[in-house]
Amino acid sequence: LGGYGTGAVMAVPAHDERDFAFAQNFDLPIKRVVKAAPKKGKKGKAAEETADDEPLEEAFTSEGVTINSGEDFDGLTTAKTKKQVAYKLSEMDKGGKQVTYKLRDWVFSRQRYWGEPIPIYFPIDLEDGVDPREGEHTIRYDKPIAVDDADLPLRLPQMDNYEPGDDPQGCLARAVDWRYFQKDGKWYARETNTMPQWAGSCWYYLRFIDPTNSEAAWGAKADNDWMPVDLYVGGQEHAVLHLLYARFWHKVLHNLGYAKTPEPFQKLIHQGMILGSDGEKMSKSRGNVVNPDDVVLEHGADALRLYEMFMGPLEAVKPWQTSQVSGVVRFRNKVYTLANSASLSDEMDEETTRMLHKTMKKVSEDVDAMAFNTAISALMVFTNHLSKLKAPPKEGVEKLVLMLSPFAPHVAEECWEKLGNSGTMAYEGWVAWDEELCIDNTAKMGIQVNG
Repeated sequence: LGGYGTGAVMAVPAHDERDFAFAQNFDLPIKRVVKAAPKKGKKGKAAEETADDEPLEEAFTSEGVTINSGEDFDGLTTAKTKKQVAYKLSEMDKGGKQVTYKLRDWVFSRQRYWGEPIPIYFPIDLEDGVDPREGEHTIRYDKPIAVDDADLPLRLPQMDNYEPGDDPQGCLARAVDWRYFQKDGKWYARETNTMPQWAGSCWYYLRFIDPTNSEAAWGAKADNDWMPVDLYVGGQEHAVLHLLYARFWHKVLHNLGYAKTPEPFQKLIHQGMILGSDGEKMSKSRGNVVNPDDVVLEHGADALRLYEMFMGPLEAVKPWQTSQVSGVVRFRNKVYTLANSASLSDEMDEETTRMLHKTMKKVSEDVDAMAFNTAISALMVFTNHLSKLKAPPKEGVEKLVLMLSPFAPHVAEECWEKLGNSGTMAYEGWVAWDEELCIDNTAKMGIQVNG
């Protein structure tokens, strides 16, 4: 079978369910080559074994011990037999070990309007004087022709109605003035399928580094300055399709000399999926979809951002709990209250100073590690400490607001202004801590006497 593996077909009816059913149906011999490994009985003695030629009632598909396969293999476990077969073939110079990969077919064409038009057209068979837009004709799909480079890019036609319709060829088949054209006195028909937009998304990051270049998709200088991508954050559902194909495309572009780096991405992090409150994947059919617009309307965009990052580790799958949003709302409000306090002090005690520097270190390191939930937790602890002070230090509150800005930019900007600062926080430097102030001079230890 040309489309199966190397083309060679083997049948092991004793150890494959479909082969077993086929052999039984056509009364073919079923020879066992694997039997269950003997189980140990009491006191380590081997339990009673089944005979090698005992008929099978169903296919034995588990691993076991090899039988009826020759002295080189009989008695070996399944794992050892595989290694021995490879070794024997190599020794006989008739084969050896090889790693193979299986990639499912990628259905590239779509029968919709929104997508990159495929730059291919076909000749047409028709009688003299017949206009294919109106008369009988045959499109020769067996003779595809690539659009000349000079005629690229091929653009979609303007259409008032781009709904799919009943034609399996897609809505572009209705754009007859675009589909059919003449070249050197002959009629041709364009491909009406479109690409699935992966054709663009597979290399979009390259266009992002040079988006205004009208001469090329991206320039060599931009490629040298920006590539490869430092960090790619995406959902696990992209791992098999987008990321795999993006790497394929990049490898080809690199081999052709268009891309400088052999790999497109240096680091990859998969963000976990947010489930519905019932612990199931959000779906309209389950009725557990949470509309973020509703959360923004009730609590604000900052509260939504804070809660999403506070739910748990970035990579973890987490259920949404609307009732828990109130916790980050209280935290946000506490920070706002501190920034508007009329009793801010220019002095800071040693305990608060040390706690501030520990918090700056903790938040900075957690942000670098993308551990946003623990970074926000540290900010909450420091906020609670400041809130208990009669005269919170202004420097401490400013540093708190600065650390909060990546998580809740809107309220942080307002707090920054309330603290007497001008200009946006986007251009402020990040916090810096003193390592010595992050070390405690004293420590509390629990001691048990005569325990």
